[in-house]
Amino acid sequence: MALPAQDERTMPAVVLRDLDQRPLDQVLTELHTCLEQYGYLVVVCSTATPEPVLRRLHTLRSLLESDRIAFFRPELPPLGVAVLARQLRQLASCDLSPGVLASAGRLLTHYLHAGAVLGSVARLDRVPVGLKAHAKSWVLGSQFAVLAHPEPQLVRVGPDATLKGPEFGTWMLVAKGQLQSEWAAGLGTRWNAHGLRETPLPAESPVWWGTGRMIEFCGYLADLSVLYQLVTSVRQSTCHWCGLDVIGDRCVFCSATPPPAHEPPAPRALDQRAPV
Repeated sequence: MALPAQDERTMPAVVLRDLDQRPLDQVLTELHTCLEQYGYLVVVCSTATPEPVLRRLHTLRSLLESDRIAFFRPELPPLGVAVLARQLRQLASCDLSPGVLASAGRLLTHYLHAGAVLGSVARLDRVPVGLKAHAKSWVLGSQFAVLAHPEPQLVRVGPDATLKGPEFGTWMLVAKGQLQSEWAAGLGTRWNAHGLRETPLPAESPVWWGTGRMIEFCGYLADLSVLYQLVTSVRQSTCHWCGLDVIGDRCVFCSATPPPAHEPPAPRALDQRAPV
C-alpha cells in the first residue's frame, strides 16, 4: 500500500503489482527499468505478503544478478509498514547514501506505535493473547485494543481503557475496516497526537490481524527534519563486503555483517631461566 505524499519533497512510490500473476519477463523488464532509473531499490513489504510474491521477488533479484536491490520486511502490521515506506520516501529526497537510506528503516521502526481495534482476537497470533481474552472475544459486541509494536499490549475496549503510547509528539493515522468504533480516534487524543488522518485499510491487514472487523492505527513522526536528524545522528560504517555506507550491524543490500574484531595474540610468557 503506497500512502499519499507527506509533503512536496516526498519521492513517489513504485508499486510492484501482481508480481506472481503477470508473466515473468514482463515483471523483470519493469524491475530492470526501475533499477536503471533510480540506481538502487529498497523493496518494503509486509510479513503478511503471500509466499508466491516473495518467491517471485527473490527470483527477479537472482535473474538481474543485482546487489542493488534490498528486501526489507519489518515486524510491523501492514499500516505501520506503509507508514515506514513513506518515511523512507521522504528521506530519499535528502543527501543520504543508498546504504544509509536502506538501513534507516530498521532505526525508524523504533519510533512507530502500531496497533488496531479488533472485534475478535480468536485468530490473532501476532500478539500474545490470554485465555480470558480469547473467551471474551466470543461475547457479542466485544472489542479489543491491541498494540503490536513497539511493545505488545492488549486491553478490552472500555471508557477507561488505554494503551501505553509514545513519549514524543506524533501524528495518528487510522484505517477503518469492517468495525464501527471511535476508540482509535480517542486514543490519538490520549496520546497527545498533533492530529489524526485517515486512509483506506491495507489489503493485507485482515490477514495480519486475523479478522476484517478492525480499525488499524499507527502513531508516527511526520516531520522530515526530525527523521533526518534521527538518521544522521547514528554512527555510520562502511560495509566490508560491498563498500556501501550503512548504519547498524547488517548491510541491507548484501546482508553482510561486520567481521569479528581482530584481537591481538596474548603475550608469550617469558621463559623461566636459571640465573647465570
